[in-house]
Order: sequence, then C-alpha cells, then structure tokens
Amino acid sequence: MFQEMIKSLFLIFIAEMGDKTQILAMAFATRFKVYEVLLGVFIGSLLNHGIAVALGSYLSNLISMEIIQMIAGFLFVSFACWSLKMDEDEDEENKGRNFGPVLTVAVAFFIGELGDKTQLTAITLSVDASFPVFVLLGTVSGMVLTSALGIFVGSKIGEKVPEFAMKLIAAGIFMFFGIGKLYNTLPKEYMTPLNVSLFFSVIMVSIYFLLKPILKSRKRGEVSIFKETAITLYEHTHRIKESVDEICLGEDTCKKCEGKGCIIGYTKNLMEHMERGEEHISFTDDLDFSKSLKKDFDEEKVIESLSMTLIYLMDVDQKDVSIHKVRETLERILFDQTLDYNGNMNQYFEDLRKINKPIGDKIIKRVDKLTK
Repeated sequence: MFQEMIKSLFLIFIAEMGDKTQILAMAFATRFKVYEVLLGVFIGSLLNHGIAVALGSYLSNLISMEIIQMIAGFLFVSFACWSLKMDEDEDEENKGRNFGPVLTVAVAFFIGELGDKTQLTAITLSVDASFPVFVLLGTVSGMVLTSALGIFVGSKIGEKVPEFAMKLIAAGIFMFFGIGKLYNTLPKEYMTPLNVSLFFSVIMVSIYFLLKPILKSRKRGEVSIFKETAITLYEHTHRIKESVDEICLGEDTCKKCEGKGCIIGYTKNLMEHMERGEEHISFTDDLDFSKSLKKDFDEEKVIESLSMTLIYLMDVDQKDVSIHKVRETLERILFDQTLDYNGNMNQYFEDLRKINKPIGDKIIKRVDKLTK
C-alpha cells in the first residue's frame, strides 16, 4: 500500500513541475502566507482527487485489468505530451478570491484541476490500486509538495528557475511509465515493426508541434507565465529585504551588531519571518529602540524601503502582521511615530503629509513611480 502512495506522490509531483499548480501556488504566495496557501492546496486537491479516486475505483469494477493497464499506458504517453504543452494565461487565481485566504486557494485549485492531467492521473492510478485511499494520500501529498517547492524555489531564484528542463524531465518520466505499461500489456500480435514505427512517429510529430511554440518563445526572449510568476514572487520577498539591508549602517559604524535590539536588526528579523511565511508572534511592542533611533540612518534609503513596503501592501493580504510591523519600524525611523493603516492607501498618504509633508511627498512620488 505504501508503494502505491509513493508512486502516486512521485507521478503527481513530476506532473506538476513547472506547470499550473506551481504557477498558482507562487502567485498566491505573493498575497497570502505560505501556510495558508499550502493548506488551501491540500483542501482543494483532496476534494478534487477524492472525486477522481472514487471514479477510478468504480471503473475498476466495470473494466478488466488488462484493458485498464493498456488504457493507462496510452494515458501516460498522453500526459507526457501534455507536460510539454505551452502554458497559457489562466484566471483560476481570481476564482473565489473573496472567501478568505485558505478557501480562496482551495476553490481555485479545485476548479483549476478539474479535468486536468493530475486529476486524470489520479483516476488512472486508482483504477488498478489495491488501496485507493493511499493513492489519494499520495496524489494530494504530491500536489502540496510541488506547490511548496514552487514557492520556495521561486522566492529564492526567480528568473533562474529551470522551467524548460523541468517540463522535459516530467514528460520523459511519464513517457517511460506509459511505454513500459504498453509493452507489458499490449497483445504481441500488435507489436509489429510497422505499428511500433507508426506509434513512435506519431509521438515524435506530436512532441515537435508541442515544443515548437515554446522554442520560438524562448528564441524571442519571451518570459513564460511560470517564470514571470516566479520573478514576481522573488521580487516580493527580496526587494524589501534588500532595501532594509541597505539601511543598516554595519559594524564599521555601530562597532557591534545589536541584532534585534536595534530597530533595523529587528526589521531584518521580521523580514526573515515574512520570507518563511510566518506570522509575527515572537516579538513584543515594548522593545526600547530609543538608542538605535538616534543613529544616522540614510533618510532616502528608508524612504525607498517604506515605499516598496507600501507597494507590497497594495498587492498582498493586508492581514499579514509581519509586513505591518516592517512598515511601522520604518515609520518610526522617519517620523519617530507609527501611523494607522486600514487598507485605504489614499488616506494613509494624507496622514503621511500631515506628519511631514516633504517626506510624505517623496514617498508618494516614489510609490507612484514604482507602480507605473
């Protein structure tokens, strides 16, 4: 039974490498916390693949095992070709987005995977499974793992994601399983040189036409949806962190790093929590930053960092406590006080100008420039 689970996990994990699941997961990770995204993936996939496994188990009682194995072989070959299909701009991310983070992701994944190759793979795996529940556990685990990997890799390397290689590997593995099943189950009278030649000719022609638009796109230097999403996630998680690092005066000035005892060290720590998708829960609001607030921080660098933080707030889940703590620490450096933010950016800009019009105008101008 565990073999069925591992096989299911492996095939689903491979099937979605560089595919829609990872694109959606990375896109949602720019708005919601990582654990909310992965929980949503788990719920949506469990419902979607639960239907698939139930259908597969039902079909296994109607069709002989020999025919099931042959169908599975052809389906795996089809999935191999499907893996090479060029991604198109899809809108699953926006479906159900008003249900809160977890349900939004769950609805998007449930709808997005209906009739997709992962659901069909789950059906194929379950029709000849002795323990369908373990197939379900494997396919759902595969979806969660591939989503987690997409978020992690996308946030770390952005445009360096080897998307094309991932597609080729996924296609190769499905092709291997598919041809293996066909070789072991097709009647020998059908395994003539002519039929085998025709079979591989059709596969080669299909691969050619599927890869042609991808290769043309790469030659033109176009960025795919997958890579574009990875870049967006990378920028979200790194630009603010890098700008905060720029503010740090370093040990040459401070002599000794005070860590989170310094307001910038504290902010860096917050950014680490944000990168990991963790809620800010380990710090208190009564920390004394009076000493570090007297440091000669570069005002322009603080303005740049706060501007990028505000842009982040325009795009992501505004309930994320960590990003608001980052905003507040930057406000304290600039104004020696924090501002209220209720989701209305225009009102926030007005409050900025009331406190300090010259700095407020600089922030507004920089935000406007960065969002164009």
